[in-house]
Amino acid sequence: QACTYPCQCPSQPLQCPAGTSHVLDACGCCKVCARQLGELCSLRKPCDHHKGLYCDFSKIHRGSGICLAHEGATCDLLGRIYHNGESFQPTCKLQCICMDGAIGCIPLCSEDLRLPSPECPNPRRVKVHDKCCEEWVCEEGNEETHLETPMAVFREEPAQKPELNNLQENCLVQTTEWSACSKSCGMGISARVTNDNPQCHLEKETRLCMVRPCNFAMEKTKKGKKCVRTPKPRQSLRFELSGCTSARSYRPKFCGSCTDGRCCTPYATSTLEVDFRCPEGDFFQRKMMFIKMCSCHYDCPRDNDVFLAMHRRRMVGDHV
Repeated sequence: QACTYPCQCPSQPLQCPAGTSHVLDACGCCKVCARQLGELCSLRKPCDHHKGLYCDFSKIHRGSGICLAHEGATCDLLGRIYHNGESFQPTCKLQCICMDGAIGCIPLCSEDLRLPSPECPNPRRVKVHDKCCEEWVCEEGNEETHLETPMAVFREEPAQKPELNNLQENCLVQTTEWSACSKSCGMGISARVTNDNPQCHLEKETRLCMVRPCNFAMEKTKKGKKCVRTPKPRQSLRFELSGCTSARSYRPKFCGSCTDGRCCTPYATSTLEVDFRCPEGDFFQRKMMFIKMCSCHYDCPRDNDVFLAMHRRRMVGDHV
């Protein structure tokens, strides 16, 4: 279909399935839901290039093609093989994709927290019939009431409820430590829960993290030493995320390696905002972990990167 200008895009916000990218059509006009592996594609309906897919017009005629993946390694999860570029759901709670031998997943269930409060002294999550995700219920006698939002915790004030403009002053700030990075090399995600915001609401925060690049050349250990803890790259680098690149270059510290079987992971970190710019002209900001210090230990995470986020080791760090 020929492009028409000026561009006319739908006024409604774009609603795409979980794990599907928003990409520009070939006219450079409108954001559309990217086509996935094996789906029909065209200039107006491009494939998800963030996942290494391209539109092969040789197999189907009349301006349509089929989304195929560039050659890449397959993925093995629990004995089942997935092709490069293939999306799948190992459980109803996860949407995953195989990308050249690595598996990335996003949760399909929310992970809201609920703390006890006078209105709800015994909150708990229960499995609802015919639903995959658990829901919060409040046990009060024999009654169960569904909860909608996480409760914040306020300091006790005598017969006084915090005013809207006084919420933060009365808020009892609670923040968990950052979780371990979801990938042992390359770009991953770290998360924590905090109510350090103007509304005093418990929210899940995420930040990008990179323990080390996957192709990082490690320094040689010094004589008598068995670990290289926090090497710096010799040259500055730009971070990459889904085909977008950081607007400026950095010289971050990374965690090194050990020769005695120990793991080297971040111990002290800080969090900074990083600007990313995309080939389509879009730009966005993401919080990102920057390593201050690494530690070497025998409490090593498991080898499968998909499940590293469940590992119990935590990092010390906060916003700068």
